[in-house]
Amino acid sequence: MGFEGETWHVRGAPDAGEPAAAGAEIGEISIDDADFPWLSGRFRAGPAYGAVRDLFARELALVEQDDDEHRAEWETVHREIGRRVRLVSPDGPVAEFLLHVDGDRAWFRWSEKPFGQEPAGG
Repeated sequence: MGFEGETWHVRGAPDAGEPAAAGAEIGEISIDDADFPWLSGRFRAGPAYGAVRDLFARELALVEQDDDEHRAEWETVHREIGRRVRLVSPDGPVAEFLLHVDGDRAWFRWSEKPFGQEPAGG
């Protein structure tokens, strides 16, 4: 599949509440590298990014720790991102995603079904 050149959107989730209200433009990702299952690209922050900037910074700091001691805290932050943010492909919202944002770069993996519900054996 050719993902390079696509633009994906990061928006406020329907139940996110203020200030990243439903549909608010948190940012967009212009895909410039596809190493499936990971896609990455240039991140352009939108008007609602400030509401989740610290959450993404905390998630990235925890994932870089990569030890059992920080795993539970990372899972909590990841769930909060999933509660407050939606990742939208050119075809529409995806069911589940793992998104990292670092300055003007973002990388993510996604699924049309919640993680753990993909068919076995492919």
